[in-house]
Amino acid sequence: MRVLHTSDWHLGRLLYGQKRHHEFAAWLQWLQQTLVAEQIELLLIAGDIFDTNTPGNLAQQQYYQFLARLVDTSCRHVVVVGGNHDSPSFLDAPAGLLKAINVHVVGEARDNPADEVVSLYHQGQLEALVCAVPYLRERDLRQVEAYEQAADKDAKILQAIAAHYQATATHAEQLRGEHDIPIIGMGHLFATGGAVQEGDGVRDLYVGSLGQVPASVFPAAFDYTALGHLHVAQQVAQNPTIRYCGAPVAMGFGEVGQQKQVLRIDFAGREPSITPIEVPEFQAKARIRGDMPSILAELDTLVQAQRSVWIEIDYIGEAAVSDLRQRIADHLESKSGAESLVRVLRVRNRQLRRQSMQREIGEDTLAQLSLEDVFKRRLALSELSPEQQHRMCELHQEVVQRLHEEDTRADS
Repeated sequence: MRVLHTSDWHLGRLLYGQKRHHEFAAWLQWLQQTLVAEQIELLLIAGDIFDTNTPGNLAQQQYYQFLARLVDTSCRHVVVVGGNHDSPSFLDAPAGLLKAINVHVVGEARDNPADEVVSLYHQGQLEALVCAVPYLRERDLRQVEAYEQAADKDAKILQAIAAHYQATATHAEQLRGEHDIPIIGMGHLFATGGAVQEGDGVRDLYVGSLGQVPASVFPAAFDYTALGHLHVAQQVAQNPTIRYCGAPVAMGFGEVGQQKQVLRIDFAGREPSITPIEVPEFQAKARIRGDMPSILAELDTLVQAQRSVWIEIDYIGEAAVSDLRQRIADHLESKSGAESLVRVLRVRNRQLRRQSMQREIGEDTLAQLSLEDVFKRRLALSELSPEQQHRMCELHQEVVQRLHEEDTRADS
């Protein structure tokens, strides 16, 4: 059986307010062509199909039209699990209808993990089993206990995750019996040691145990484990059969220059052979970092290339430039046709931010400011969205609380 592992499509995602529907349309067209060219029989989508739990009409249309187009291809099955960005109920709502075209959706954890095991048949014969585990929310795993210590909470979450995966594997092994067919695990979580990139939009999953879901939670019965959530393609614990394929489209400028890929898995019985397939860049993006002359020179080079490109500029010159964005806009306007090709989406002005910080603090010293004051003043100067700032405040409060608890325990 030939399988294609994808994840983290994030349909509908914006980039600093810029709509990207054309980019996602190009990705889905390429994906359909690849499914045909590679003669893929099973497509896996390991969570975060959409960027928000209330996707717009066009993002929904792209998703459903893509699935409908697969009916006339060699791709016999599609298995979709929900991610932390997805709405579980939204994904599950059309599951019965989609099953009629062999699209199997598990948007939310089932009360009985065995119900997440998808049996795939071809011409009446069982050909594969998929343990389609979606993103597991804490409420799916356990009951919160009063006066629970943070360390105990983390340990119980990890135990519950491992037990959930094991329950799906045990049921899959019972279904497999003596058949020489693969059991494929799916999940959407953050595994120990996982690599992320600046601005990739990866959100915390299990606060406190973030990055502490070890490879040992995945049962040995899984012949291949297809994971989603991290946008950088990578193996887990150097195990070639436990993998993130990464996001197919750069989610932020931190991923510029990163070669995107999907993973083709060829099974000979239960034995997987894994081949990365490079995904082309559907919308050029660039990062420019330097002083004013170097920034303008690089802009000129991009203009001369005569292609559409989105840009992030990081000004690190010695002199503060208060009208940096306007000077960049004026420079591009002076170049014929540049504005229609070269679009600056973000300008970072570090010198101006540093001066603003100094003015904000004034004569105060760090000794006179509380920890909370310093954090809030620095956060106010950031370029984070209100939602991100609120989340940062929550995480800051949790870190401070945990440090306080550790100090209290040490003193006692």
